[in-house]
Amino acid sequence: MSTPALRRGLRTLGTLLITLSAISPASSVFIIAPGVVAGAGTGAFYSFVAAAVVGVFMAFVYAELASAFPLAGGEYAIVTRTLGRLPGFAVLGLMIVTQVLIVAVIALGVGTYLGVLMPGVPGPVIAAVTCAVAAVVGVFDIKLNAWVTGIFLAIEILALIVVSALGLLNPARSFGELLAHPVAPDGGPATVGAIAIATSVAIFAYNGYGSAVYFGEETQDASRGIARAILFALGITVLAELVPVTAVLLGAPDLNALFASGNMLSYFIDSRGGGTLDTVLGLAVALAIINAVLAIVLISSRMLFSSGRDRAWPSPVNRALAAVHPKFGTPWVATVGTGLVAALLCFVDPKLLLVVTSTSIVAVYAALCLGAIAGRRSGATAHAKYRMPWFPVAPVLALAVLVFVVYQNLLDPAVGRPSLIVTACVALLSIAYYVFVLRRKGGWKLADVTEEKAEEPA
Repeated sequence: MSTPALRRGLRTLGTLLITLSAISPASSVFIIAPGVVAGAGTGAFYSFVAAAVVGVFMAFVYAELASAFPLAGGEYAIVTRTLGRLPGFAVLGLMIVTQVLIVAVIALGVGTYLGVLMPGVPGPVIAAVTCAVAAVVGVFDIKLNAWVTGIFLAIEILALIVVSALGLLNPARSFGELLAHPVAPDGGPATVGAIAIATSVAIFAYNGYGSAVYFGEETQDASRGIARAILFALGITVLAELVPVTAVLLGAPDLNALFASGNMLSYFIDSRGGGTLDTVLGLAVALAIINAVLAIVLISSRMLFSSGRDRAWPSPVNRALAAVHPKFGTPWVATVGTGLVAALLCFVDPKLLLVVTSTSIVAVYAALCLGAIAGRRSGATAHAKYRMPWFPVAPVLALAVLVFVVYQNLLDPAVGRPSLIVTACVALLSIAYYVFVLRRKGGWKLADVTEEKAEEPA
């Protein structure tokens, strides 16, 4: 029986467009950045700069590992091949739960910005429809999806350029003042501690550049192209988020009003550009969120496809998940399944979704850092065509930051601590399934996939 293969119909640019759409810089600026500002005030500038430095090192880790293993399974496929099958399956369990839930979490944001067009329609209904439509579109050819996400991404970037212009062309304070006298939300000076804590949130605002690896089996010359896509994705993301955040901090007419606003970006845009512009940019953000839902459905479906091909589940489930559409060359069952499950999750309490997803990526990042170190020592990644500079500085520094993030979450009894407990439970359940089910059946049958075996575009 031949190994199911996806159609290799993407170039590096297409992979980059889908990856940037999954990151969704506009969503990060409008939804996540206000949380950073609420914690660090104008010191959020330093938080985003520090997060960018961490992102560079984590991108180095991702790029080397993805160059060695450009597989649709993403992180779990990499960890399995560098650290072993047991930790690899634990990562698979964490990623399945996280990825599908993240689709629902992001989709729920669509209703917030589309409410002006559809007043009275419940947000969860809008979110569920968004997930279902994304699943249908995701079944089509990957090249078509790259173009769709690229068009939406252009609108998103244009919105961020407008926000940047509003602040940079008419600043209320100098850049020197921002650097020398960062102000906390309470009016006092922003402390190093507050800036450091807010940095952990800023790290996740940039997160997603490593998602390019999920399209490794659909990208031509993947061992080189995926590494480039990851590094370019981080660079563009940092520019697309840091500049508008800085513009808001420089251009807000009244910092106290900015900090006290329930919607900081809406306050800033309305005060600088008027209510009509605020509405228009709000709709652009809604499109950005829809685009992100589509991109993450594409990513999640590739992971589920890979897990079925690797025979991680009962045989009927494996056959379904590994099914490839005969015309489009995409994992159509995994794609539709991802969208439908995410649509149902849109009716779950959003707070529960955040508790489940907020720290699992920390564990996955840590596993990748350890995998990069182990891969160098064992020679498992020796064939990678991209090698990170200054090894082992990148994985060691990233691990140190992740330890700090875990410590901060332990101090947070509302979300952080429960999230860590849920993450540990998911990992333990995954390990139990592997030990008591998979291993008893003879182990995990990892598919032998190389660039040569993936189907070339027709």
